[in-house]
Amino acid sequence: MTTGGVSPLQDAQAPIGVFDSGLGGLSVLRAIRERLPAEDLLYVADAAHVPYGGLDPDSIRARARVLTGFLVERGAKAIVVACNTATAVAVSELRHHWGLPIIGMEPAIKPAVARTRSGTVGVLATEGTLVSARFAGLLEQYAGSVRVVTQPCPGLVAAVEAGAIDTPGTRAMLAEYLEPLLSAGADTVILGCTHYPFLTPLIRDYTGPEVVVIDTGDAVARQVQRRLERAELRKSSRVPGREWFWSSGDREAGAATLQRLWGHAPEMQALDETPPGEQASW
Repeated sequence: MTTGGVSPLQDAQAPIGVFDSGLGGLSVLRAIRERLPAEDLLYVADAAHVPYGGLDPDSIRARARVLTGFLVERGAKAIVVACNTATAVAVSELRHHWGLPIIGMEPAIKPAVARTRSGTVGVLATEGTLVSARFAGLLEQYAGSVRVVTQPCPGLVAAVEAGAIDTPGTRAMLAEYLEPLLSAGADTVILGCTHYPFLTPLIRDYTGPEVVVIDTGDAVARQVQRRLERAELRKSSRVPGREWFWSSGDREAGAATLQRLWGHAPEMQALDETPPGEQASW
């Protein structure tokens, strides 16, 4: 049961809903697809409001409610908040409101602390994530004696949204943001935003092979699998699952970046924030 939201469909054949402020969450969607090939996937890019790191907490919570409601209305059996900032600000409220599995993101402080040899870990993230109470709680719980050096990265989300994955400007931004972490002795770098995994080759070009780069996408996919199996909602089929994509922003620009990041050219639909008269049938 929910505490005021729309009652979800408890149906293993129903899709998994995923949303992010933009297209960065495709890095998480890709991990889910690899781990759960039979599942149907719904993805919403809230590109009209990207990046969430520049919004106030009330606005982020409002967008998270709208997008979760959109996905639940379309039959989603589980929701993945594929955004560190939205998770930090809104996931507790979403879990209180909707009675279905809701999986969020968080910077991988615990595994990074376990991996570091130098005793210094670096975090690349948005300002919204770094100033959140959730991030402070992770540091308090897991950092221990390890030094955690944080680095906000204005401009990186916009670069990925524009498809500027390997340009001189993107490389220059990464060099600016990585240099303080490496100068501080970080031998492990956490990618604290779902957009950043698309820049991993450039990051490794700068850091070299001796620095461990941690992306949490596969960990989230494993958690999605566990939650579905626990609720007996995992789809059992040998037929590959399908994907549907929506954007609240410029669909033409979004479609071009979607093709580059996802690997083929699925249709990008316009996000209709008016709830449909009835749930989709799956």
